[in-house]
Amino acid sequence: MNTEPEKTRELVREKYGEIARGDSCCCGKRTAASTYAEVEKSYTGVEGYMADADLGLGCGIPTEHAGIQPGMTILDLGSGAGNDVFVARRIVGDAGRVIGIDFTPEMVAKARRNLDKLGTSNVEFHQGEIEKLPLPDASVDVVISNCVLNLVPDKNRAFAEIHRVLKPGGHFCVSDIVIEGDLPDSIRSAAEFYVGCVGGALKKSEYLSIVDQAGFVELTTPVERRIEIPDSDLSDVLAEEELEAFRKSGTRILSLTVRAAKA
Repeated sequence: MNTEPEKTRELVREKYGEIARGDSCCCGKRTAASTYAEVEKSYTGVEGYMADADLGLGCGIPTEHAGIQPGMTILDLGSGAGNDVFVARRIVGDAGRVIGIDFTPEMVAKARRNLDKLGTSNVEFHQGEIEKLPLPDASVDVVISNCVLNLVPDKNRAFAEIHRVLKPGGHFCVSDIVIEGDLPDSIRSAAEFYVGCVGGALKKSEYLSIVDQAGFVELTTPVERRIEIPDSDLSDVLAEEELEAFRKSGTRILSLTVRAAKA
């Protein structure tokens, strides 16, 4: 049995549990959305936004490009405290349904407390893993996710599960972190960079290939933004000469929003 994926899951579960409890601010200083100001998009003014549900962990606003319509059933993967769920709920209205899935118990509990403040009956939160979604086949219209799939060890399985639960003609829209070029091994292996959404990021070409191989069609990337990691953070894991080489390599870390449909 390969224990590495489970170790990764436990690392992420532990760190994000700390955030939900308020024991840690965004997994230390290297969570992508909190450290690098241009990564996290502001939800100010977005209808349905609930400040108590925004933990500053996203890298985009996937609902902006998800084509959500009233009456739809929406699934949010890695729903955290419910930020994107509540935005989506505002769009689908009373006739729709929004489901949040998160594998961190503390996050699910926090999201349910936020839900209690709204008093709506068409939103639900469940604990579960993205690679093994606790939902039936062809049961949702749209899947959204915000800076979460880069944390999943088996991304092939994750997209296969997204494909499985979508109805024919349904689609997903996710914001995520990808790489163009190569990351040094010391960044890849650093726990804080992994839980900060950078260490586990795939190359952009590989990420899009996985989407294609999962059977999706009509793939588009409506948003692509570069992330600049401060030298002060990189110097924690890179020697001076390694940092200089990394800067000269041309490697780019990107916030990418991806949308694709199930035929």
